[in-house]
This record gives sequence, structure tokens and C-alpha cells, in this order.
Amino acid sequence: MQVVQPTRGPILLVEDNPDDVALTLRAFRKNNIANPIIVARDGAEALEWLFCEGPFADRDASEAPSVILLDLKLPRLSGLEVLERIRADERTKLHRVVILTSSKEEDDLTASYRLQANSYIRKPVDFDEFIHAVGQIGLYWLILNQPPPRV
Repeated sequence: MQVVQPTRGPILLVEDNPDDVALTLRAFRKNNIANPIIVARDGAEALEWLFCEGPFADRDASEAPSVILLDLKLPRLSGLEVLERIRADERTKLHRVVILTSSKEEDDLTASYRLQANSYIRKPVDFDEFIHAVGQIGLYWLILNQPPPRV
């Protein structure tokens, strides 16, 4: 099986459910996705990492994520609030953001695209389907999709 080589930077996984984090990390390993994975457990932590604030103040700001996988139902700040802040800032407005959620609410889908999410993926419940979906995310966002130039 081919190893998906890292492109540009890490994957930022914004997910508060420890079981979903473990499942996603396992899916990345099974699909040989070699990018480092940064896990933010809530919306505020994701923004701190992105904007090099708080505990991440010493992080190299030039290390932008290759893709952000963003859950919607998060503590402290919702995924939609995070997406809104990402799109409002010149430093991050072109970051690739994929909503990866279990939400089946049409309002969440519509709001995500209104806030310029690049993609909206519902997490499959079946493990094998989830593994396949993560492989497709890796193939498309890390290999096939041409990222915007750094601004």
C-alpha cells in the first residue's frame, strides 16, 4: 500500500470525543497517511494553535495545516464559530477546512457552506466505511487538491 507523503504541514483534527479521535488516528494509520496530526480538543484550543496564542505562543506560525478537519459540536467554541474566525482572519482565510461531523442537521450543512467550508463530510457509523472515508480525505486533500499559495 502506498504511503501518503506529507504535504506542507500537519493535519489539524478538531474533535472533542476521545473515541472519535482514536478512531480517526487509527484510520489515518490504516491509510498510511504520514502527515503529523495535531489534535485540538475544543474550538478555543484549535484557534490558539492556529493563531499561536496561549500554550502555543512559541509555535512556528509558518507551519500551517495542510487541512483542518473540524467537528461542529465542540465545547467552548462551536465548529461554526471556529470556521467563522478562520475565514475572518487574513492569515487563515485560505486554509482548507473540511467539516467532519456526525451532525445530520440541514442547518449545520447550510451554515458550514455559508461560512465557506471547503467540504462537509458526515462521519460514517460503520468502522470500515469510516476508514475508507478518511482514506478518501487523505487522497483528495493531501495529494490531488492543489492548495492555495501561502499569503
